[in-house]
Amino acid sequence: MPRSVNHVASRAKRKRVLKLAKGFFGRKKNVWTVAKNAVEKGLVYAYRDRKAKKRDFRGLWIQRINAGARLHDMSYSELMGKLKKAGIDLNRKVLADLAMNHPEAFTEIINKVK
Repeated sequence: MPRSVNHVASRAKRKRVLKLAKGFFGRKKNVWTVAKNAVEKGLVYAYRDRKAKKRDFRGLWIQRINAGARLHDMSYSELMGKLKKAGIDLNRKVLADLAMNHPEAFTEIINKVK
């Protein structure tokens, strides 16, 4: 009995990977073995960096809050401790937005905790 090979499925799989490799440079975009490795590596980076993005944004928010707090002679850690003690529940994303885009509102918050 002759060997049965599912060419339709294997061709579809290759087309799917090469479609994901669209825009890559050189052989990475059109040679199956190279494109397969490049796409797999790219998907690994994408998964890893979806997690890293959250850490990066938190760090950015902390820097912005710290910069805003230092304008009022207070450090970031002092401000966060006083906010907690005063019972003001604003997350870092909102505080960073206020510090950067609405400095008068941020000043009001600082005055409440002082």
